[in-house]
Amino acid sequence: MKDGLILYVPGVLLILILLVKAPTLRRGWAQPPMRAVCALLVVGCLVLVLAAPPTIAAVNRLTGVANFSAPLVFGLITMFSGACVVLVLQWGGGPPDAVRRATRLTVAGFGAVTVLIVVLFMIGDAPVERLRDLDTYYADTPWIREMVVCYLLAHTVGSTALTVLTGRWLRRADPSLRPLRTGLALIMLGGVLDLGYLLMKWTALSARWSGRDWDALSTDAAPPLASGAALLVATGFIVPLVGGSQTWRDFSQYRGLHPLWKALRGFAASSVRTVPLAWWSPVGIRLIHRESVIDDGILALAPWFDPSVRSAAYEAACGQGMGQARAAVVADAAMIAAACGLRTASGEAAGPPEHPEPPRLSGQPLTALALEFRTSPIVAAARRDAVRA
Repeated sequence: MKDGLILYVPGVLLILILLVKAPTLRRGWAQPPMRAVCALLVVGCLVLVLAAPPTIAAVNRLTGVANFSAPLVFGLITMFSGACVVLVLQWGGGPPDAVRRATRLTVAGFGAVTVLIVVLFMIGDAPVERLRDLDTYYADTPWIREMVVCYLLAHTVGSTALTVLTGRWLRRADPSLRPLRTGLALIMLGGVLDLGYLLMKWTALSARWSGRDWDALSTDAAPPLASGAALLVATGFIVPLVGGSQTWRDFSQYRGLHPLWKALRGFAASSVRTVPLAWWSPVGIRLIHRESVIDDGILALAPWFDPSVRSAAYEAACGQGMGQARAAVVADAAMIAAACGLRTASGEAAGPPEHPEPPRLSGQPLTALALEFRTSPIVAAARRDAVRA
């Protein structure tokens, strides 16, 4: 069992991803990319589970055929490579006829290799069960050798195409599409790991052909690369689906508002701060509650807002080359930070300073305010100056 953990763990993680996304995948089943995602996840789970040495031994015992798992696993890996290329083709878009044609050619090509792997195993002779080193052990055996080469060639073509296509797309992708770019980066990184796995396999096989024994590259170095690659690639295909959902957008906003919420919650009314939230409360409800606390805290601090702080921060931001919109966000965040510092330093009993009319915020999004509140040096300087004053 210990020998299989390196493959079982990522396999179980992929199964969990598949179960979590099952409702979304079912609703979008009519879309070809969704069907390709399902195929990718299912085949990826099967590869990781069936390629583990304990599973290989169990399948061989169950079927009564020594090394029956070899064509099974090699065929599934070939199908996984084909599913990756198909999904990238579906995502990449383009003329529908061209995409359909490329998809059919990919499916036909990898399908033919899968059939060929099975045929070569049937006409070959592999009587000695090998759980971890079949490809190097039978490197000089007729037909079994060709079966291994076919699987490695198909896998190399698929992995190279996947890595190159995602790299090109990542360079062209709009920077604002963060879930898509994150997914593409994960897929490309997984492809690089997979190419490392293939390099180990080809090197060990070539060493056998030249009379050397470098089997450790195949049996020890390659499997961790394969499991990491499969997990990264499958996760990369899932991230854009999750990232485009309303739940993910709510969570991103909820997380982004944390610095502003943390600074203002002490000034909000207790009736707003103490609204009970169970651990299972949906993230949408949590987001609404966090926004309410922030709004109430801003309302409580309004008498402490200093227009001169905002003006100075706005000028400083413009002086650093910021556009008017971002400078306004920095100015509002600086005024809030200064009010927080002044109110805290003055104590609860002290009244607000005298201003002809307390200024109002310029209506900037709370997430933008929170970002500048956390990262802007202008905002940090305004807070320090207020406390010293």
